Amino acid sequence: MTPRLVRVLLWAGLAFLWLPVALLVAYAFSASPVPFRWGGFSLRWFAALAADDRLLEAAWLSLRVAAGAATLAVLLGGSTGWVLARHGPFAGRALLGTLAGAPLVLPEVVTGLSLLLLFVALEGATGWPAGRGAGTVLLAHATLGTAYVAVVIQSRLANRDRDLEEAAQDLGATPFAAFATVTLPLMAPSLAAGWLLAFTLSLDDVVLASFTSGPSGTTLPVALFSMLRLGMTPEVNALATLLLVAAALTLGLVGLLLRGRD
Repeated sequence: MTPRLVRVLLWAGLAFLWLPVALLVAYAFSASPVPFRWGGFSLRWFAALAADDRLLEAAWLSLRVAAGAATLAVLLGGSTGWVLARHGPFAGRALLGTLAGAPLVLPEVVTGLSLLLLFVALEGATGWPAGRGAGTVLLAHATLGTAYVAVVIQSRLANRDRDLEEAAQDLGATPFAAFATVTLPLMAPSLAAGWLLAFTLSLDDVVLASFTSGPSGTTLPVALFSMLRLGMTPEVNALATLLLVAAALTLGLVGLLLRGRD
């Protein structure tokens, strides 16, 4: 295969991946009321989006759910990753690692359906949760985020030897003090990256939210898909463009954190 053919295939692959995204961004700035037609440059649909209370409320709910789910995922996933990386063989270690990583390989439809059945069973047995809403969506997203955070933390700590922690304890630090002053600072960038990753996953998710949300838990992706069923409007292009920018900024920040750690 010649270098020229390699470049052609590379550019063809990039065009296949990014041409639809470029068209979406371009139509977001079109003045035409038809979402698939160019009618001159305009910011009218961004202004219309800013005046849409339903979408703004859904966006605010998505941000709150994503922040809560990411925080819970960091607490649970960080603890799980630390245990798997720093505690040697123990009974149930393989089972814990398998269960912690299972949401990464399970189809989201299966995860969403199982969580729905769990919430319905809990409501029938204990009265909680009373219906489904933002709280159940938060828990569902935290389930998925926990698996990603655990993998990030485990992989980071696995590449770090224990010399510093052992040296701290040799100098008289208690295990808790060694964890707080040595291990936790080592984990901090990965925890921040895991939080941002879980936040992005929650903000973009529609499958789990569709299974676990109710009338009071309509997140932005769910509201967006509801709009698409009734007919696409150019506001959707503007909204997707803003989400694309937010996701790019978040992933860029994750990359900087991981790169800085190296």
